[in-house]
Amino acid sequence: MEFETHCDTEAEAVVPKEPPKIYRLEESVVNRIAAGEVIQRPVSAVKELVENSLDAHSSSINVVVKDGGLKLIQVSDDGHGIRYDDLAILCERHTTSKLSTFEDLQSIKSMGFRGEALASMTYVAHVTVSTITKGQLHGYRVSYRDGVMEHEPKPCAAVKGTQIMVENLFYNMTARRKTLQNSANDFSNIEDLLKRFSIHHTNVNFSLRKHGASGADLHTVGTSSRLDAIRSVYGVSVARTLIKIETSDNNPSSSVFKMNGFISDSNYVAKKITMVLFINDRLVECTALKRAIEIVYAATLPKASKPFIYMSIILPPEHVDVNVHPTKREVSLLNQEVIIAKIQSVVESKLRNSNEAQTFQEQVVEPSPSGNIGIIKDSSFSSSPSGSKSQKVPVHKMVRTDSLDPAGRLHHYLQAKPRGPLENNPSLTAVRSSVRQRRNQKETADLTSIQELINEIDCNCHSGLLDVVRHCSYIGMADDVLALLQHDTHLYVANVVNLSKELMYQQVLRRFAHFNAIQLSDPAPLSELIMLALKEEDLDPECNENDDLIEKITEVDWEDEKRCFQVISAALGNFYAMHPPMLPNPSGDGLQYYKKRKPIRNPEDIEDDVTIEDEMEHELLSEAETAWAQREWSIQHVLIPSMRLFFKPPASMATNGTFVQVASLEKLYKIFERC
Repeated sequence: MEFETHCDTEAEAVVPKEPPKIYRLEESVVNRIAAGEVIQRPVSAVKELVENSLDAHSSSINVVVKDGGLKLIQVSDDGHGIRYDDLAILCERHTTSKLSTFEDLQSIKSMGFRGEALASMTYVAHVTVSTITKGQLHGYRVSYRDGVMEHEPKPCAAVKGTQIMVENLFYNMTARRKTLQNSANDFSNIEDLLKRFSIHHTNVNFSLRKHGASGADLHTVGTSSRLDAIRSVYGVSVARTLIKIETSDNNPSSSVFKMNGFISDSNYVAKKITMVLFINDRLVECTALKRAIEIVYAATLPKASKPFIYMSIILPPEHVDVNVHPTKREVSLLNQEVIIAKIQSVVESKLRNSNEAQTFQEQVVEPSPSGNIGIIKDSSFSSSPSGSKSQKVPVHKMVRTDSLDPAGRLHHYLQAKPRGPLENNPSLTAVRSSVRQRRNQKETADLTSIQELINEIDCNCHSGLLDVVRHCSYIGMADDVLALLQHDTHLYVANVVNLSKELMYQQVLRRFAHFNAIQLSDPAPLSELIMLALKEEDLDPECNENDDLIEKITEVDWEDEKRCFQVISAALGNFYAMHPPMLPNPSGDGLQYYKKRKPIRNPEDIEDDVTIEDEMEHELLSEAETAWAQREWSIQHVLIPSMRLFFKPPASMATNGTFVQVASLEKLYKIFERC
């Protein structure tokens, strides 16, 4: 009997469970889920209502909020109003006056088009609409709930345009409402939104005030000057740091667009970036463009790496896909990479010019007794002989290259300018002469030990890798340490930490005794500083014995000059190497490091259609993004060009994993040929 019971239990355990049955959700549930996606917080509702007012050709838009918009959002405009016959279906889902067929999306110019916003609001709030159209003696007021009218439209006194009141937002979504109890943050988000609209739609008057307040927190008056609009909203201190920027392209094979706007110069310092982006008059976000501009700022103006940016990009409507995000916050562009690259190039050029125009206090430097420095000619600038014809490249050796990529050529970042009166300034000439002397690679220390170390570098150079380094093209970072380099028809991954460490080591030796001098008023207590640094690195915090610390100092052979200089140069090379930043890389899995999850006190309050989103450590995340962006830019525009000019790769790099060939075009061509 016991055996039979055991067998029965096993039989029951292996019986597969029935698959769950699929049910059709009730329409009310579907609509509430959809509403939670479209109206995520009060500022989402304000954005939808303001965009409707702009689509109605309003010249004045007034917003009133209470408790950050949870209790009341009231948007009034002087637009063309809503027809009486349309009020019955105004708040039904997918009712709109902006389009009638799917093909209309290809040429949509209005900001609204789905007919979801008002409908979504009626499923999570109480909505009342008052409107009057031109020629009517009175207006009409009607309330909506769950997409339908609660009563017939009632006549009412009204001024030109439409007024929409959204009350008790998320009244039926307990968990969502609890996560939005900080009304101060929601109000500031709404204020920031209206500021962005006001500097773009300069012909519209905007106002924002809290319910019951006598004065407005934000009030703008229409103006013809974009800069005046920015000055009135963001202040004089911001406006005076701005540089006008514009570019365009009209090549159908690459991109067709126009861009104009303002970017801040080195005098603008802030804790976070402010980017106001309009594409075809639609307020959107573009992470790729923002990232590209941040990289330029981090490398060009490190102390002003959190800029203020206003940009307006105009493209043919058929080149923009506006239907890619539930809240229409993002759009997809045709030839987006090309457009971003051209905008990034213009921003970089503007910043470089503005940086050159800054005024610095001049410092008198005595002329160096060294002789004149000869002009170094670069053979790469010489043109090909006249009459030479380009040879036809076999198809299996054709390499795709990006003509917009400077490929590390230093002359790309320099601008040839005519010699001006400052060129004859003797002190300025002395400064430049001193800089040239320090950077002249032919001047090295007159020390036998240094010359021997340099000769070892030259003799140990790998000729094959030298050709790769001299003629490679930077593609991008494969991960935090490995970079992708293209040489001829081969693709390599290269360890940038090892490369930069060896490059800096070689530069220390070649520029030995020609570094910048730092003169201290009092001699530095070297012994005390060394002991302090060693104690800081000591693993045992209770260890105070000087004997243990002194042993670490003996890692440098102070008696052997050659060995001493070699170890010190290697230490300096390691110090200046391009190690990954201490903070984890925020792109990828490292983003989890910057998230802090909200504590859920009562899990029973969470509804199926609500997700408690992770909050971000924005300041720490911003710091990490800047550090990683600056490193990436330095690898492409500093490390790779310097390698081409100065680096002698040792033979060990061909076998220790520093350079690894991962693909060959000829082999790939044969593989695809078989397919």
